[in-house]
Amino acid sequence: MRWLPEADRDAIRIAQDPQFSRWLEQITATGGCAHPVHLSGSTTTLDSETGEILRQYDTGDEPGERLLVRCRNRRATVCAPCSRLHAGDTFHLVRAGLLGGKSVPATVRNRPRLFVTLTAPSFGPVHRTRERCRPRRDGGTCDHGRPLGCATEHIPTDPLIGQPLCPDCYDYTGHVLWHAHASALWDRFVIDVRRRLATSAGLVQSRFAHHARLSFARVAEYQKRAAVHVHAVVRLDGPDGPADEPPHWGTVDRLTDAVRVSAGRVLVRTLYSPAVGELLLRWGAQLDVRPLRADGDGPGDDAVAAYVAKYVTKGASETGAGIDHRVTTWADIDTAPVSAHVRTLMRTSWRLGNLPEYAPLHLRTWTHTLGYRGHILTKSRAYSTTYAALRAERAQHVGDTEIPDAITEAHWRYVGSGHTPGAALIAAGVAEDLAHARLAAADALQPGGDAA
Repeated sequence: MRWLPEADRDAIRIAQDPQFSRWLEQITATGGCAHPVHLSGSTTTLDSETGEILRQYDTGDEPGERLLVRCRNRRATVCAPCSRLHAGDTFHLVRAGLLGGKSVPATVRNRPRLFVTLTAPSFGPVHRTRERCRPRRDGGTCDHGRPLGCATEHIPTDPLIGQPLCPDCYDYTGHVLWHAHASALWDRFVIDVRRRLATSAGLVQSRFAHHARLSFARVAEYQKRAAVHVHAVVRLDGPDGPADEPPHWGTVDRLTDAVRVSAGRVLVRTLYSPAVGELLLRWGAQLDVRPLRADGDGPGDDAVAAYVAKYVTKGASETGAGIDHRVTTWADIDTAPVSAHVRTLMRTSWRLGNLPEYAPLHLRTWTHTLGYRGHILTKSRAYSTTYAALRAERAQHVGDTEIPDAITEAHWRYVGSGHTPGAALIAAGVAEDLAHARLAAADALQPGGDAA
């Protein structure tokens, strides 16, 4: 057996263990998670009145005296099984805010709703797809002697798309600092939309919350030029949230106008830096605002939810904009599998992170995401359900229900994570089998499928 690869030898060892069947049950319960968390401990459920033990569990009887639980990483490049689960949860979270369900009333589908895309500003000309990458009519070159345009008809998969025409002209400092302030820019945008709505309705701005509530769910996505842009579902409710109808003046047109005006006027000032100065950061000129209508005239609600779920599971490395793990040294940047453009952005973030005035931005901590430090998905509290509620509902569905009038005492400690080479091989097979089973079940439910 020595000639077998290490992973195969380890898999055989695991399969010969007397507790293999229970270990396989744990792997299956995690969906074939690629990097499970190992826990050791116990739980005891007691009757709150009598103190009688109703249920008890201890990892002492488990293989290796540990319990494996999902890593719950959203990135498909890190853990495909957990990212699929996260995508499903995201789909239901966004969809509930569009159509109702999961404690959200179905009447939300008749509210003023928009699908908004906000982009980063230009930091310098870049190569674009075939219909947009054209030389300037007057020709000419930049100060560094490079052409001001490109006559190549790039196909969508061309790696040159998104790369600067002149790296020396490109504003890498502005790009990184815009990323670092993107979340603050979004916050100011939302505040200003509320103010625009109040003003247009003849209300005192501070009284907006007494008449209406702005709810949203947004996801950040990296463009080809490695700049973040934002997709958001924006909905107008009454003051009490989803269960409350918006005021009579709360229309799609008024919400659309407020979004357009706010996107063009809000800005964030960076702290003054002797090396950089003070920058004024805004949204880009490209803005897309599409009404979501209950009559089907516009983007479909399910399509929007699926679109958001798709992008929330993408890792930075999958989009070519950064990597999925933090860097700790300059050498980590030098060896990162990224384009020259992204590498320069990472180096810029690392250098700026050394300036004391930018210390609050933690740019070195977020070098791997090019300075962007916001969450990939953010929602307002009243938009819809939560990830925690969806997980609790799933646990109840599989039978892990809470016992009424009971107290649970739990004692857990972290003892490791990941797989041995053989365990990783088996887990990957389990994940693949479960994925095929899901596809088969989905096909059977389609019209003309095998389902009765």
